[in-house]
Parts: sequence; C-alpha cells; structure tokens
Amino acid sequence: MKAAIALLPGDGIGPEVTNVAVAMLQAVATAYQHEFSFVEYAIGGCAIDQTGQALPEKTKVACQNADAVLLGAVGGPQWANSKIRPEQGLLELRATLQVFANLRPVKVHPRTSAQSPLKPEYLKGVDLVFVRELTGGSYFGARTRSAESASDVCRYSTEEIERVVRRAFELARSRRKHLTSIDKANVLETSRLWRETTIRLSADYPDVTLEHQLVDSMAMLLLTRPAHYDVLVTENLFGDILTDEASVLAGSLGLLPSASLGHGTRGLYEPIHGSAPDIAGKNKANPIGSVLSAALLLRYSLGLENEAIAIENAVEALLDSEELTADLGGNATTLSTIEKLLEIFQQQQTQKIAA
Repeated sequence: MKAAIALLPGDGIGPEVTNVAVAMLQAVATAYQHEFSFVEYAIGGCAIDQTGQALPEKTKVACQNADAVLLGAVGGPQWANSKIRPEQGLLELRATLQVFANLRPVKVHPRTSAQSPLKPEYLKGVDLVFVRELTGGSYFGARTRSAESASDVCRYSTEEIERVVRRAFELARSRRKHLTSIDKANVLETSRLWRETTIRLSADYPDVTLEHQLVDSMAMLLLTRPAHYDVLVTENLFGDILTDEASVLAGSLGLLPSASLGHGTRGLYEPIHGSAPDIAGKNKANPIGSVLSAALLLRYSLGLENEAIAIENAVEALLDSEELTADLGGNATTLSTIEKLLEIFQQQQTQKIAA
C-alpha cells in the first residue's frame, strides 16, 4: 500500500514524539512492504511565528490532500497573549477536515496502574473508549464579549448528534456492546435533544445496551467504577473535560492516543497530551501516546488492522520492560524508548515469521 501522511509536529514536545511515531510507521512499512511518504507542515505557535496564522493555507491544503494527518501538539506560554492563539489552528483544522468524532481509548496496563492516584482494585479490567463530538457545541457557537458580560452559545442539530452517536453505536457493536451516553438533560435543551436523538437511534442497534448518565454523576462514576464502561459518547465540552479526567486511569497523559474521524477514511491523529513546554527539547517526553496514535492511523485511515495490532503489541511489551519515562516512574529517555520499542517490534516480527 502507498499512503501520503501529513505531519504536523507543532510546538513543544510535539516534534519529539512525532519523530518517534514516524520511526514506528517506517518500521511497519518495511516489515509489511508498504510505502508511506511523510511531509511536515506548520501549525500552532510555530506557524504563527512563521506566517502570522495558526493554520496556514499551505498546511490546510496539504491535510485535505493527504491520506491521514499525524499531529504532535500545539501551544505554549509564549503565545498566551497573542491575538491569534495556537489552539485556533487545531479547531480550524478539525472543521476543515470535517472530523466530527474524536475517539480516545483508555486501557490500563498493570505496570503503569501504580502511577494512577486510584486504588488498584478500581483499575482492574479498565478498557474503554470515549467518543467525543468534535465540531459543534459551545466551542463553535456564536460568541459575544463586552466589558461586563460574555456568552458562548451551545448549539446542536439532530444531524450533528446523529452522526457521532451512530459512530459510537457502531464502535460499541464491535466491542462489548455497551454504550453510555452522557448529557445534562435535566437542565440543558441541547442535552434533551441529545438524549431524545440517542434513544431514537438505539432502535437501529438492538444488540447494543444503552444507558444514560448525567455529566456531573459521570465525573464521579468514571473514577469509582471505570471498569463498568465500554464506549461512552458525549458532546464537545463534556468530552473535553471527561477525557482528560480519564487519563488518570491509565497513569499518564503520555500514554493515550486519539483519532478524529469523519465520514471518509481521512483522519487526524494525535496524542491527547499538550505541548509540555517545560520538558521540550530535554529528551524526556513520553512518546507512547503518539506511537499509539500512529496505530490508530493504520487502523482507521489505511485499513491496516494487523499492522495496528503489531504496534500495540510492541507497546504492551515495552510497558512490561524497564524502559519507562519519568511520567511512569522510570528514567528512560525518548531516544532510548524508541530504540527499545523498535527492538521489540523487530523481535516480534521475527518470531511471527519463525512461527
């Protein structure tokens, strides 16, 4: 297979972790006889410095023409007071690519559970996926601001709700057939529409068990019985908050990937962590979230399931080893982590051939 992948390393540790993900994709291409091409483009703070725009037109066009987009991270304190914010580039990119469903898997590895603040008994068997609506709600609604007041309009149409909820139902159908829809239907009209639409769509998925949770109680239940959940779907703002909360289950933000998908195969893939400017350039960043994002890229945009599983298996074996970065209680560097990861990947491929 031939595939063109647009690279948007971005700011802070973004370039470091993206380089590791690219090395893994190149190893996959060699092992499975694929041809992946990579071209870098600017986004976020570095793009503002270069062009005055958080998402330059050149980057936008390249992403629209690529088979998939791999992003590092955007933002940093040097742009805190900038008229144009780095995060605006990411929001615009999501809208440009029409990716409306953000998938964030959270799976707890026994080795890293010690880094979570939760008791081990709460973490056993945790394997869930959040599906966050990505292009609607208050992040994209009309805004007003005066000296004494401000407003951010949260608006959802049935079409916007239907497309992301269907994606969540389909995902639940391929997993443990359990979907939790999260809203605030006791207060918000948008949430009432969300719940009504979800209930109506559930008739098309009789094999999937549907339950509803209010977002405030969900924030508690996510920490007290996380193993109960399989696929969880919610609107943009609630999803943004809850998925960051869910990162404590895995033990580190550095472990978690994400995939932003639309109706087609082109997707946007990125680790869920930020740019971490305090450790940028120090070779301390955990690249696993970016590497697992590359696995999601293989699965959802390129349809290469076996190759995606190969990366995920290598990461599982890495977490069993001693090569853990500081966020996981170890002292490995970014460089030593990728060296070990590539070594494990090659060993697993050799064993597969021998078998």
